[in-house]
Amino acid sequence: MNKRKVGGYYEEQAALFLEKQGLVIQERNFRCKMGEVDLIAKDGAAVVFVEVKYRFSEKAGTPLEAVDKKKQKIISRAALWYLTVHFHRVDLPCRFDVVGFVKEKPVWIKNAFDFCG
Repeated sequence: MNKRKVGGYYEEQAALFLEKQGLVIQERNFRCKMGEVDLIAKDGAAVVFVEVKYRFSEKAGTPLEAVDKKKQKIISRAALWYLTVHFHRVDLPCRFDVVGFVKEKPVWIKNAFDFCG
């Protein structure tokens, strides 16, 4: 399976996992001129921006470690764009989560990082 298909598969698995936890998926693979966010969900009043990472093993680092400062900045800018375009405001409660898969097991890290402006 190529990288894109693997990514799509685990993004779907992450969406299903989060829905079972009570989140409502709003967007998948949101793209704008500022960047890309794998999943955008609602958790109560909060808008949740989710990065999905898969690792066959942790030899190359954990999925959370793969979401470095550069990636956090891209996700943050895309989130700001999303809030501005869809809600016409940026002061909504939101958070940045990571759903990582090592082999087949999902690990959900809420508030994995803060907004990086």
